[in-house]
Amino acid sequence: MLNTIGRSLVVALVAGLAGACSGVADTAPPVATPALSVSSREAAIGSPLEMTYRFVVAPDAPALSDEYWVFAHFIDGDGELMWTDDHQPPTPPSQWKPGATVEYARTMFIPKFPYVGETRVEIGLFNPASGERLPLAGEGDGRSYPVATFDMRLATDNLMVVFRDGWHDAEIATEGAPSEWQWSRGEATLSFRNPKRDIRFYLQADQPAATVLPGPQQVELRIGDAVIDRFAMGASGTDLRQIPISAAQLGAGETVEVTLRVDRTFVPAALPAMKSSDPRELGIRVFRAFVQPL
Repeated sequence: MLNTIGRSLVVALVAGLAGACSGVADTAPPVATPALSVSSREAAIGSPLEMTYRFVVAPDAPALSDEYWVFAHFIDGDGELMWTDDHQPPTPPSQWKPGATVEYARTMFIPKFPYVGETRVEIGLFNPASGERLPLAGEGDGRSYPVATFDMRLATDNLMVVFRDGWHDAEIATEGAPSEWQWSRGEATLSFRNPKRDIRFYLQADQPAATVLPGPQQVELRIGDAVIDRFAMGASGTDLRQIPISAAQLGAGETVEVTLRVDRTFVPAALPAMKSSDPRELGIRVFRAFVQPL
C-alpha cells in the first residue's frame, strides 16, 4: 500500500514524463488490457476504499518477469499527482499466461491530503529499478492509463477513533509516503462513538522489528470481556484486519472501548541487533483504526 511508494515514485514519474513529452505515438503491442473498479463513487479522507485490479493478458503477450510492479497514480482535477499505490501484484507477472485474466483486490485508505473533488486513477506496469513501463491497451500518456474516477470529500461523517491509554506519541514519516503511526504498549485502548448498528472495524498494523524478535507476537482485541479478534504479528509486512462487529457486541453505551493486548513487548535499546537507543517499551505499530457502519 502507501508505504511501498518511496523507492519507486521518482523513477516512475521520470519515465512517465519522458513518454508524455516525446510526442511519438506508442506503437508497441500491448501486453494486457487494464481495468480498475472502486467500491464507491465517493470516498472521505481517511476512509478505506476497496479497489479491484484486473488485467486481461494479450493472447500474444511475451513472457514477463517478476521485476514488474503495478503502479496506481491518484490525480486531482488539475492533473497533479497526489499520491500513489505502487505494489507487487499477488500473482507474480512471471505466472501471467497469454489470454488469462489476472484479478485481485486491495484496500487503500484515502490519505490526509488537502483536496476535495474528482480524483482520477491511472495504472500501469513498470520496473522499479529502471523506470521502464510496459505498453497496455487504452488511451494514456507515458504508458499510464486512466481506469477509474471517484470524488474525494471531507471526513465529516467518519466516526473518529481516539487512541486513549497505552499509546506512545504519534510519529510521522519524514520522507516518502505521507504516513503516521503510533506504537502501543503491552495494553492499549481505542474508543469511538457507538453507532448502535453493525460495523466493520479496520486495524492496520505491522511489526518492523519482527526479524530480531524471538517469534511472532500474539495480539488480542477485546470489547469488555469478549474477544473480537486474535492474530499473530510477525514479519509478513503490514497487516490490515477487517473485523465485523455486531451492534450487540458494541453494547448499549454511548461509547465503545476496544482493548488491544500484546503478549510480548520489547525495548529497542535492549536488543543489540537493532542498534537503537530507544528506551520505550513497544508492542506493535498501528497505522490506522477506522470504524465503518454497515
